Amino acid sequence: MADTFSKQKRSQIMSANRSSGNKSTEWRLRARLVNAGLSGWRVNVREIFGCPDFAFIRERVAVFVDGCFWHGCKRCRNRPATNRKFWVTKIERNKRRDKTVTRKLRKDGWAVIRFWEHQVRDIPLACIDKIQKKLISRPPNRKTH
Repeated sequence: MADTFSKQKRSQIMSANRSSGNKSTEWRLRARLVNAGLSGWRVNVREIFGCPDFAFIRERVAVFVDGCFWHGCKRCRNRPATNRKFWVTKIERNKRRDKTVTRKLRKDGWAVIRFWEHQVRDIPLACIDKIQKKLISRPPNRKTH
């Protein structure tokens, strides 16, 4: 299906997408964290490599919510029909960066949890359960205070 917007308009629309604070993903997970009584997390911690969406500093648990479009979800597979080469390159670069961030954080002693946007939307309680289990399995790192 051809794009109904001009290249300029499509570029403007896509650049308006926020990389953090997305209501359909991060805000939804944030609300679930609060409802579950989980505390000790910070949002978009720039001092941590990869700037996780949520970071439990004491337990060294980093949580990322990957947008299905931007990170190439195989389940959702929503890729634009126009400018295909650009989007394939962009999404592949994002996926490589995700792997690099995960490897570096794990090397530095962090547990890394990644959720797809559709998981946060469709099975939020399973996401919270996974975070809770990871937090329980990791003793607090007292050196961070």
